Amino acid sequence: MTFNLKYTDRFLNNLVVICGVVGMFFLMACNKSNKATTDKTIIAKAYDNELYLEDVKKNIPAGTSKKDSIAILQSYIQNWLQKQVILKLAEDNLDEELKNVDEQLEEYRNSLMAYAYEREYIREKLDTTISSEEIEKYYNEHPENFQLKDNIVKCIFLRVPKNAPKIDRLRVLYKSEKDNDKQQLQNICYQYATDYYFNENEWLLFDDLLKKAPISAYDKEQYLKNNRFIEVTDSTSIYFINIKGFKIKESLSPLNFETDNIRNLIINKRKLDLIAKMEKDAYNNAIKEKDVEILLPKK
Repeated sequence: MTFNLKYTDRFLNNLVVICGVVGMFFLMACNKSNKATTDKTIIAKAYDNELYLEDVKKNIPAGTSKKDSIAILQSYIQNWLQKQVILKLAEDNLDEELKNVDEQLEEYRNSLMAYAYEREYIREKLDTTISSEEIEKYYNEHPENFQLKDNIVKCIFLRVPKNAPKIDRLRVLYKSEKDNDKQQLQNICYQYATDYYFNENEWLLFDDLLKKAPISAYDKEQYLKNNRFIEVTDSTSIYFINIKGFKIKESLSPLNFETDNIRNLIINKRKLDLIAKMEKDAYNNAIKEKDVEILLPKK
């Protein structure tokens, strides 16, 4: 796009002029006089609009070097000129109805103000304490909201190098439910495993497990139903997996898998209820104080 603007290209391409403007900026910045300045320094023009040095200098942080100030000035002026060109195109080509943005701006401003107030009101008033009883109650009352979208499992998982010692012992220990065997399994893994997971009471996505081990499971649901103890290998490692439990997608998701989700749902509901009550109370109070009234004629 070519700018047919007075001084534009000459100003932007003439470093001497830019340096002079920066020099004026530093001179004005260093001037400690309290005398009001009535004359403003014009540094760019576009159509009937003018850009003043005073409007730009506040975007140059104190202590900025002369070189950096030149770069900031040049970028600011270029951006300002481009915006003026686009605005002129809009002014010349849009219908009057489309150019009338005052109502939209006012609505946007009002929305921003209302949102800011609601956000601060929530920050001050919202109770974020949620008991386990509340979470369980919500879960029991809304089972339709907690259908699984993916398969999930409880498991222990370990990956060890093929040449690691005690492989045969690991084959026995990872299947055991004895506390002593579990402790021995963990001790061996701490020494030799390259990856492991022992949090057997936590649910995780089966797909996340598949990312860790080279399991071929074309029908994931059938695979879970038919495999409890899994041993697979790749070129460097042996993987041992004990599936402690599983749930198939579209079944009811377990409560402890949904705890964080339910907590967020309860918090969001509290927010909505808090804002609704605030708006209702404020409206009723305004009517009571006769700050608002309906002026339509009664039928």
